[in-house]
Amino acid sequence: MSATRVFVARLAGCPVFDPAGDRVGKVRDVLVVYRKSDPPRVVGLIVEIPGKRRVFVSIGRVTSIGGGQIITTGLINLRRFEQRGGEVRVIAEMLGRKVAFNDGSGTATIEDVAIEERDQGEWEVDQLFVRRPKTSASPFAKGPSAYVTWREVRELTAAGEAQSAEQLIATYSELKPADLASTLLDLPPRRRQEVAAELPDDRLADVLEEMPEADQVDILAKLGDDRAADVLDHMSPDDAADLIAQLPEERGEHLLELMEPEEAEDVRFLLSYGPDTAGGLMTTEPIIVSADATVAEGLALIRRHDLPPALGAAVCVTLPPYEPPTGRFLGIVHFQRMLRYPPHERLGSLIDQGLEPVTADTSAAEVSRILASYDLVSVPVVDEKHRLVGVVTIDDVLDYLLPDDWRSHPDSESEVTRRATARAQLATGSIPIAPGRRAGDGTR
Repeated sequence: MSATRVFVARLAGCPVFDPAGDRVGKVRDVLVVYRKSDPPRVVGLIVEIPGKRRVFVSIGRVTSIGGGQIITTGLINLRRFEQRGGEVRVIAEMLGRKVAFNDGSGTATIEDVAIEERDQGEWEVDQLFVRRPKTSASPFAKGPSAYVTWREVRELTAAGEAQSAEQLIATYSELKPADLASTLLDLPPRRRQEVAAELPDDRLADVLEEMPEADQVDILAKLGDDRAADVLDHMSPDDAADLIAQLPEERGEHLLELMEPEEAEDVRFLLSYGPDTAGGLMTTEPIIVSADATVAEGLALIRRHDLPPALGAAVCVTLPPYEPPTGRFLGIVHFQRMLRYPPHERLGSLIDQGLEPVTADTSAAEVSRILASYDLVSVPVVDEKHRLVGVVTIDDVLDYLLPDDWRSHPDSESEVTRRATARAQLATGSIPIAPGRRAGDGTR
């Protein structure tokens, strides 16, 4: 082995390679089993392979850990990982647990776990990096930290006490929302809820947007109404509308009343449209500018780091006001066209004259055909007065067309074939009508 002691939190996200140097996946956690008198024994790694599938890799198949990478024998069982009784995930379940010092000197919280190779292919928990309670009243102060062996402490498992998720959240802080959503769904239900409860509102909102609606509803149902409303405020209006439409009508209405008025107004507006129409799929937050705005101003707006790529592909030009529903819609300017003109050029002179907007009651199938036929990533939506009310982006359409379990990797060749056929239908415009993403008729 190239290393004899490794801290587990540093392994999160490390690439896993086979002996030929081909990347297999990345580490998501380390699995251990407790022993009566000895420190916990490492049994293997939980590795995420392409398709966000998590598989188990026995520690005996790991030949090298070091240099920010892991080398395996290349013999990996691709069966989806299922946690067995007695197995404990270090990152997901051990980090954040409280321990008491056997010498009676107090308690601490586990912030990291070191594993060490005792014999060829035999690893066990060696040390714990723990932090004692802070002694200062300052909100920025931290308690003293220490390295201790497993035998110097004992875990405190008070019945009904929630495990802190702070360290787990810190470990996964660099994950993209889609990856964090997949990680949360792989946790035991109780631990998943503990982590969701401690995530910041904006981070939880981003994560919920990447989950299947059934899981969104399950997590939101266990949050208090005030917290749930705060999270919905941070979600994009179309995703918030999709989620609220899945809730019991009484709770959905109550959450709308608790949300910020402007956010709630956008969500109510989207809920007024059928789920299989452009109005039901659109987002109400496109980039909107006046005809006198310059190329420099338009490019500055699409550079915002928090702007989804599909919304940044074009800017909408309207008459005032510039919030949906706007003044009369004049057209859109694609960002590639902006790049071809000097910074002082007026956007009103660069409008795409060949692109017609759709109306809010246009069918989802028709919107899909327009996007595919003209190689677009978004299409504007107007009302009966030709005012801009939103845009439908390609990701909105894909969410609508793909099956509910599209986030899972295909498990069979027939599934791959079926999805390839669906993509071909999308490209040719021969698109079957799929079930709407939102339940109900959208007429609360």
